[in-house]
Amino acid sequence: MIVFTYCRLSHLLRISGSKASVFRNGIEIKHGEGCCVQLKRCQGSMDNKGLQERQKQQMARGLPKQKPITGVKRVIVVASGKGGVGKSTTAVNLALGLMAIDQSKSVGLLDADVYGPSIPKLMNLKGNPELSDDNRMIPLINYGVPCMSMGFLVEDTSPIVWRGLMVMSAIERLLRQVEWGSLDYLVVDMPPGTGDVQLSITQNIPIAGAVIVSTPQDVALLDARRGAEMFRKVNVPVLGLVQNMSVFQCPNCHHQTHIFGSNGAKQLAESIGVKFLGDIPLHLSIREMSDKGQPIVISSPDSPEAEAYRKVASAVIQSLQELNT
Repeated sequence: MIVFTYCRLSHLLRISGSKASVFRNGIEIKHGEGCCVQLKRCQGSMDNKGLQERQKQQMARGLPKQKPITGVKRVIVVASGKGGVGKSTTAVNLALGLMAIDQSKSVGLLDADVYGPSIPKLMNLKGNPELSDDNRMIPLINYGVPCMSMGFLVEDTSPIVWRGLMVMSAIERLLRQVEWGSLDYLVVDMPPGTGDVQLSITQNIPIAGAVIVSTPQDVALLDARRGAEMFRKVNVPVLGLVQNMSVFQCPNCHHQTHIFGSNGAKQLAESIGVKFLGDIPLHLSIREMSDKGQPIVISSPDSPEAEAYRKVASAVIQSLQELNT
């Protein structure tokens, strides 16, 4: 009788693990602890895949179904990770730039920044929208662009102090209860950040693409990266990055100064694999004309600043075409 001590048993197990595989009923069976590890890894991988699939199905049940805006062919959202980078000014001049490139195209402008609506000031529009026969709001129009904003529905100096549900209700009304007519492009000026409004819009309507606006400053670029990643997570194509306030040129000596840094947005675009749409300079005329409600693309169409916005609009059109091919 053989006594199987711990040492002798361990030795036998090591020998059996090192032996060649044996065949049983024509099926190759491999022994040894490596097989057990592989089996456990395989089972773990299958369990993880099954869990991820169940999570996707549960999330899909809770999400609203995307429904196109009646009459609108493409929705372009203009966003930024943080405020103060010139997002609204870029959205206005982008909309006018799209029209300037091809005057046969119709472009609308939606101000989704509920807490800080800027479109009424930038487009020199005042008043309350009228209602159509089917009780839909009729956009206010200037420079050939129909516009809708929460700023048309409240007083200029009245703060909008609303909780999330009221904000979502307002966004739903701006999306669904506006008589846009027939539009080739609807440019949406999004609120800064990555919050409820952004998620609500991206989940409710199909979006052709997102334009991210940032200054070259490192602090702004951190939030711009977050904004781009948010759109990727909700499956919205990022058309590219716009570098706003890229350079200041002295009106007297024409010396150029990069106040907020140099090429930060361009480098970010390369690092995250999106297109760089162009530079917009820091220029006094852009600020002055915006404050007067006369966007630079309209007020000074032959200026280098207006040309910069048209180049961005052209790059956006090209990005859309590349997505559709």
